Amino acid sequence: MSLHSTAAQLVSLAAEGEKGGNHDSLSPYLTGGGALVALLLLLWVTTRFNRDR
Repeated sequence: MSLHSTAAQLVSLAAEGEKGGNHDSLSPYLTGGGALVALLLLLWVTTRFNRDR
């Protein structure tokens, strides 16, 4: 497989993805908010166990 054919396949694959790939039930704000809450919870737990600071 040559570099040119591989690049052409990747370009065609990327062009197909422009139609959108997100599932209708996934909200970016809900996903980001959930990730933020999870990270803040991990930060809080970490600081509770690190009492020497």
